[in-house]
Amino acid sequence: MNILVLNGSPKGKYSITLQTINYLSKIHPEHSFDVLDVGHRIKALERDFSPAIEAIKKAEVLLFSYPVYTFIAPYQLHRFIELLKQSGISLEHKYATQLSTSKHFYDITAHRYIQDNCADLGLKYIKGLSADMDDLLTEKGQKEAKAFLDFVAYSVENDIYEKPSVNNTPAVHKSVTVPTNTAKDKSGDIAIITNCTKNDEQLKNMIARFQAKCTRKTRVINIAEYKFKGGCLGCFNCAVSGKCVYKDGFDEFLRGTIQTAEAIVIAFTIKDHSMGASFKLYDDRQFCNGHRTVTMGMPFGYLISGNYSEEFNLQMIVEGRAQVGGNFLAGVATDETAPDGEIDKLAKSLEYALTAGYVPPQNFYGIGGMKIFRDLIWQMQGMMKADHKFYKAHGQYDFPQKKRGRMMLMYLVGAMLSSEKIKAKMGNKMNEGMLMPYKKLLDKTEAKK
Repeated sequence: MNILVLNGSPKGKYSITLQTINYLSKIHPEHSFDVLDVGHRIKALERDFSPAIEAIKKAEVLLFSYPVYTFIAPYQLHRFIELLKQSGISLEHKYATQLSTSKHFYDITAHRYIQDNCADLGLKYIKGLSADMDDLLTEKGQKEAKAFLDFVAYSVENDIYEKPSVNNTPAVHKSVTVPTNTAKDKSGDIAIITNCTKNDEQLKNMIARFQAKCTRKTRVINIAEYKFKGGCLGCFNCAVSGKCVYKDGFDEFLRGTIQTAEAIVIAFTIKDHSMGASFKLYDDRQFCNGHRTVTMGMPFGYLISGNYSEEFNLQMIVEGRAQVGGNFLAGVATDETAPDGEIDKLAKSLEYALTAGYVPPQNFYGIGGMKIFRDLIWQMQGMMKADHKFYKAHGQYDFPQKKRGRMMLMYLVGAMLSSEKIKAKMGNKMNEGMLMPYKKLLDKTEAKK
């Protein structure tokens, strides 16, 4: 196979993900591996995309290679996909797959993002490999990498690929009514973060209606206008101090202007099955906060223009971000059907959350994600000192081995269940025993009436 590796890592040749590609090229010299450092060279490709076009024309298989950054691929690869779509190059009859490395924190949403965009581009998509950062250093990981490439070769040889993952139904925007804001002085502070362009009147109207209906003061922060020096480099310069290596002031801006708000509303128009490259740049640069859930308890809301109901992966990302961050997702107002009502309900829901201090418990998205972070930071505490200090202070090191009392109780229960004689004598007492703490609570509650 003639494989073009689209290396989305901003580290270029120093990418850990790329080392798996290098390994495969050594054990499979019959395949041709050409590497295009799209992440490291993204600014050059913005000026002249022709080198990418020429390399793609020669390839039989496009292999997207990248580390997972904040739920999806890095900003630099996002931007490359935008440029690739804008180029208009025909990718008919070409195959595509992907290889990512991470600690498996929402690698599924990252892979689905690439798959959905491959469908847009007309590529024949073959399921990719999601590896742990350290997998290649193990015999098991080496076998899995080899098996992945063998699978890709077999799929290409037999023309086996996934069905298109998205429908690409053209968005039909329902009009939004912008009322006159008759409210007098408002208190409070809700930050509306957007990447709204000058020509996006629909999103502007959605924001304007929310501001009119919101009972608190709002301020719009357009991140598309912020002068970022570049996307996150994955350099870990911020791991100890929390200070970004870039000198564009974004870390101070984030902490002093955005995260000081009572609540945050994200407003965007769906692009490439995501919030768009400009929002991904903003998200990735928030890594100056490391893995610290610094906004936990803060309500979040979304104003989304586009076919959100068809974007299942984006829905998972929106809910997952709120769950992991410990934020109440007050609502997602879209312009698919009756946007006026949806925007009004979001404003009311957000006000309730702020007034009542409502923060529901985390579900699988939040608990599962935080357990991955918990174990990661515990192992890397020597380097990620700011994260380690935060996790200790907030009781996020909730390892199960600390619950020795419950573990001993389960040993006792297990021993009892192993005896047929004891089980026969117990009858229904096991279920009754399990309900005893709840019965005490209910009786205590009844007595308070």
